[in-house]
Amino acid sequence: MRYEGSVYRPPSEAYSLIIQVTIGCAHNKCTFCSMFKDKRFRVRKVNEVLEDLDSARKHYRRVDRIFLADGDALVLQNKDLLVILDRIEKLFPECERVGIYGSPQDVLRKSQEELEELREHGIGIIYIGAESGSDKVLQEVNKGAVRAEIIEAVRRIEASDIPASVTFISGLAGKDGWEDHAVQSGTMISEMEPSYVGLLTLITEPGAEMHKEIKERRFQLLTPIEVLKETELLLENTNVSKTCVFRSNHASNYVSLKGDLPQDKERMLRQLRDAMNNADKLKDDRFRML
Repeated sequence: MRYEGSVYRPPSEAYSLIIQVTIGCAHNKCTFCSMFKDKRFRVRKVNEVLEDLDSARKHYRRVDRIFLADGDALVLQNKDLLVILDRIEKLFPECERVGIYGSPQDVLRKSQEELEELREHGIGIIYIGAESGSDKVLQEVNKGAVRAEIIEAVRRIEASDIPASVTFISGLAGKDGWEDHAVQSGTMISEMEPSYVGLLTLITEPGAEMHKEIKERRFQLLTPIEVLKETELLLENTNVSKTCVFRSNHASNYVSLKGDLPQDKERMLRQLRDAMNNADKLKDDRFRML
């Protein structure tokens, strides 16, 4: 197995075999993100990926899940992805799911038939970072995609019968835009109806442009209570007609929320309001991390 630089994966892929299909992120311009700043983006040669899969099979008796990294491995053309997926099916017949990061642009470049083809060959979940439903916030953080594009990308993933796991970031708009960020994110979830939503809370690291903005006080972070108010407003504006698994239990979050929308919406709102009235229920900043 060969890995280049730091390797990142979604929390739900904690026990997955990670295979680098790309190195870095093709966009790599989001102001809040420092994950791939030390890498120059490139697509690995397919033969290298196949060699890593062969090596992994020799070392692991059982592999239940595989995650294709780095930042947006879905950027590969289907002809290359299918070669990799077919090798996975041959070497790891016990593998239950192959996950992959994809940007909205990656998804929209593929036809519906290509997405369905990926599902047929083993892709079982696509992780996509929305970050915010507000076009203003998306522009400010240099996301590289607008609200309508993200909604369309998620709808197309779901239409291909691949579950979409969509990430949003609490506090991303700072003190000036938190209400717009919350309302627009809630209505975005309502419009695209993903299978999964993950809500993180903003933490930046050196190397991220926003980290410098915070240090220079050009960006004002929300207080813990303000983060909870923002989350409350987001949930109040989320109305889905099919089950959406909602998780805000990342290490970055002040309060751990777990439930299914719409059925657990009121319970999670009560939990938030209770925490706002009982500050001792908030996670201490010393224990928050990415």
